[in-house]
Amino acid sequence: MWRTFRPDAVRVWKDTETVRRLRRYRGIIDQERWAKYLLSKDIAFTGDLKDSLDALWKSHQDLSAAHTEYVDAVDSGKERITEEHRPITSFLDLKTEIANRILQHCHFCERRCGVDRTRDEKGWCRLGRTSHVSSAFLHTGEEAPLIPSGTIFFASCCFGCVFCQNEDISTNPNSGHPISEEELAAVSDALYKEGALNINYVGGDPIPNTHTILGSMKYQSANVTQLWNSNLYCSAETMNLLVDIFDVWLPDFKYGNDECALRLSGVKDYFNIVSRNHLHAYEYSEMIVRHLVMPNHVDCCTIPILEWISENMPDCMVNIMGQYRPEHRVRREPDRFRDIARGVNREEMRHAFAKAEELGIYYSPVS
Repeated sequence: MWRTFRPDAVRVWKDTETVRRLRRYRGIIDQERWAKYLLSKDIAFTGDLKDSLDALWKSHQDLSAAHTEYVDAVDSGKERITEEHRPITSFLDLKTEIANRILQHCHFCERRCGVDRTRDEKGWCRLGRTSHVSSAFLHTGEEAPLIPSGTIFFASCCFGCVFCQNEDISTNPNSGHPISEEELAAVSDALYKEGALNINYVGGDPIPNTHTILGSMKYQSANVTQLWNSNLYCSAETMNLLVDIFDVWLPDFKYGNDECALRLSGVKDYFNIVSRNHLHAYEYSEMIVRHLVMPNHVDCCTIPILEWISENMPDCMVNIMGQYRPEHRVRREPDRFRDIARGVNREEMRHAFAKAEELGIYYSPVS
């Protein structure tokens, strides 16, 4: 049964290439497929959650393979395990336990601060154990196939973008309201009942809140797409926790080189880390990559990113965005960030789109 769409979303779903690239997501909307997080509850973990972290990761590796086979089988028509036969302790429970262990020596992102957030020690993101949600609502401003999207905006971020357009929540970890796993699940289920086609974890950034998000899924019940909307500067360990259970990815790919990333977002080894994570998500799930075109950065960032996507993720949808505006520190210090102290112009966008067309990148329906 189709849920409610805005007219532009209906138009996009008539596009055969959009349907092909987002086929499983479409199936969840139509209740012909099961969201992966629900299927992870069907896979039994028979070990001890008190085992060492190394032992838990070994079990995770084995169950990840079993989960992938199970998802493929159910997608192909096999009946899902009935409720009375579902395990007491599941693959999802294992993931949640590992996430809480990571929190004790935090390395959800590749800054790898190593602080014990269970004791409310603060690293780069300045978050302790408790997550804060700034807002949650049905968003109609996302890419057309995603709307209406049940967006949940988390406070804090693992980036320090000088042009951040959400600085009020990304730079203030205590903005919004503290939220528990059970409360977050209630928010997610409520958004679905209001008509959300997906539960969209965003911010700030969801990465520092991985433990709360995974924990909330134990209490969620709706068959709805789980969507990870992030800068994707995750650690490899975090990616391993996420790829099995997120149906759609909406990652940013900001910079085509490490120098721009360090100067404008304060992150090291950017291209290697983020390209690695894009490939990992692409292997497991459907995705729409977002790239924000920035003034004077087409040649150094936009073109290398589009070339990399064309070579490594040729079946991926890309949203080439022209909404950049000089905000946050750029607005206050325009002389320091002179190269990005204006909006992107028409010629720069024309150049970006022309390159995408040359490379055969599928971008038009989501631009």
